[in-house]
Amino acid sequence: MNPTQPAAAQAPQLRYQPAIDGLRAIAVLAVVLFHFGASGLSGGFVGVDVFFVISGFLIGGLLWKELRETGKIRLGRFFMRRIRRLAPAFFLMAGVTAIFCALILLPYALREFGKSLIAATLWLSNVQFWRETGYFDAGNDLKPLLHTWSLSVEEQFYVFLPLLLLLLRPARRLVVPALCLIWALSLIGCLIYTPTDPSATFYLFPFRAWELLTGVLLAIWRYEQASKYARAPSQAGPALTAIGLVIVLGSLALISEVGFPGWQAIFPVLGTAMILAGLSLGGGITQRALASKGPVAIGLISYALYLWHWPVLILSRYWRGDYAGPWESVAWAALAFVLAYLSWRFVERPIRQGKGTRPLLRGTGAAGLAMLGLGGLAYLGDGMPQRYGPQVRGFITASGDFLQDWSRCSVPDTGPFAGTGPFAGIGPFAGIETCAIGPDGPPEVLIWGDSHLRAQMDGLAQAADEQNTPGLIIWHAGCPPLFNLTKAESAATPVQDSACFAATETFRAALPQLADIEPGINRILIVGRWAYYETGTGTGLDAANEITLAAAPGWQLPADSELSLYAAAWPETVAEIAASIPNIWVLRQVPEIPQHDSRVIARSLAHGRMDEVELATVIVAPSTDALASRNRGAEEPLWALANAGAITVIDPWPRLCPERCSALLSGQPVYFDNNHMTNTGSLAIRDLFVPFLTGAPE
Repeated sequence: MNPTQPAAAQAPQLRYQPAIDGLRAIAVLAVVLFHFGASGLSGGFVGVDVFFVISGFLIGGLLWKELRETGKIRLGRFFMRRIRRLAPAFFLMAGVTAIFCALILLPYALREFGKSLIAATLWLSNVQFWRETGYFDAGNDLKPLLHTWSLSVEEQFYVFLPLLLLLLRPARRLVVPALCLIWALSLIGCLIYTPTDPSATFYLFPFRAWELLTGVLLAIWRYEQASKYARAPSQAGPALTAIGLVIVLGSLALISEVGFPGWQAIFPVLGTAMILAGLSLGGGITQRALASKGPVAIGLISYALYLWHWPVLILSRYWRGDYAGPWESVAWAALAFVLAYLSWRFVERPIRQGKGTRPLLRGTGAAGLAMLGLGGLAYLGDGMPQRYGPQVRGFITASGDFLQDWSRCSVPDTGPFAGTGPFAGIGPFAGIETCAIGPDGPPEVLIWGDSHLRAQMDGLAQAADEQNTPGLIIWHAGCPPLFNLTKAESAATPVQDSACFAATETFRAALPQLADIEPGINRILIVGRWAYYETGTGTGLDAANEITLAAAPGWQLPADSELSLYAAAWPETVAEIAASIPNIWVLRQVPEIPQHDSRVIARSLAHGRMDEVELATVIVAPSTDALASRNRGAEEPLWALANAGAITVIDPWPRLCPERCSALLSGQPVYFDNNHMTNTGSLAIRDLFVPFLTGAPE
């Protein structure tokens, strides 16, 4: 085939197919129902994959037809069609969402919304959300524009495809083989990297390109074969369409979030491609069903419905805290449908049918600048905390007081004692993140721990500066700082669990080399959430978090320790560390405040869902007996080692629990959630670390 030569006189026409709108209806309803919690749709999110194939099919067909018939692609006209189709409804949704975000989001969430509004306006939100978290992770209830990741992927495709076709145009016969090669590389990349980096393969265009290109290649096949099937429908059409629909519906019901996209994404893509191919050959009863009035009506508003349903869901849940029941979920979903229809009827359709380009460009440019301005105002204004009173602002501050300065953190290079600047001479820790504290120079103290260490980093850093003691922090979230253990955690992936053990083993292997660092590290502080590791569960608000410890390969357990791996790991860890670092200190876990979460409290107070009586109950720990029971098993090996003179325990409880353990200190919140202190809290108790930093006796 020769894409640069005019086609025959009987060039096929790309006519509107109502059944494609019916297919869009299935895709968007699956996504909406999945997000609003409908049962039986564990894979409802793959409606987005259906959209990707449809988009590739339609856009690829238009571009291929133009290239085959004229030998060129008019980029200006193509991009104007895309702007006319997508921009007005998007900017309407973004503007209305920004208004309601300003009314109900707390400062931290509003600040993050501002950042996502800028990214979405520039069609880069998929990159931003990839950098932040995974699609299925906790915290997505604070992201009213999370759904725009898929729009960004499509927009990047709209830039990539026409430019690629123009670039390959002189190569004639290589166009389709090149597209097939890119399709294969994208699919292979998706399959290979999903197990190790599912967030990247979920969000980033290179790993999703194969889905869009499936539609493009199908459109090219349809165009090139049009003269063969245009005379009479093929008997294969009804079978392809019916089987494809079964595969798509099965995908919506059976696919799991775990390990997606990966190999699972093949099924909705294959099913959609079969439906589109079948429609091109005469889809029979399935085509007639998809082309009926109901599905087509929903398909026509599918873009608007996709745009509106997510901010309605997120902002309503944020404002309400939780729905009163299924009826309320239905009511909010109905509102999304109403907004979608109004948006389609009065904005999307009139502008699509309009003819002027200059007013459209001016309006789009003005709307884009307005969104960038609003996003910048929210972000640079730190979410405008002045909107709330002093009490709410205290918990608002705590909810954002868990971010540290990472400018002195890095991953040392490989090789013996590699690294530069403050990290020169700490090559034994190559491959794991280290953070320098105190003055520049070789570290004199080492601090090792989990996210509880991260929570204390500001206090440790300032105390190290005040005591003129250079030190090194090594922390890994959810990773017990003990040797000979592996873990499987409900809040982590198997890859993250493996990374925990690998980091611990790297740290372990580095210990004997520390003697070569002058003037030498002779003190280490170990920080962890000990009760979590010993009991295997969180408490209160995070009680659903579970962690299971197992013996690392090759560990010869004492005969009576199979049921108490945690306790057995302590003396062996301390003995091994003591061979390289003689003075071992351990921070007693800060008391957990089971029902406290500064973010939940701030939202509840700001939206009138919590009174003073309820506040008083959630900011304190349970009875002394309950707290002691929770920590008894976790602390027994610590106190035993301390009584034996093997370790020194730093105890923050007398400071934090003068009478009853509380999330407040001097009237100010010092806890971020129910077990991590804020930076302010860490700074308030930093004097507890002075004996460790100076080596002076307590």
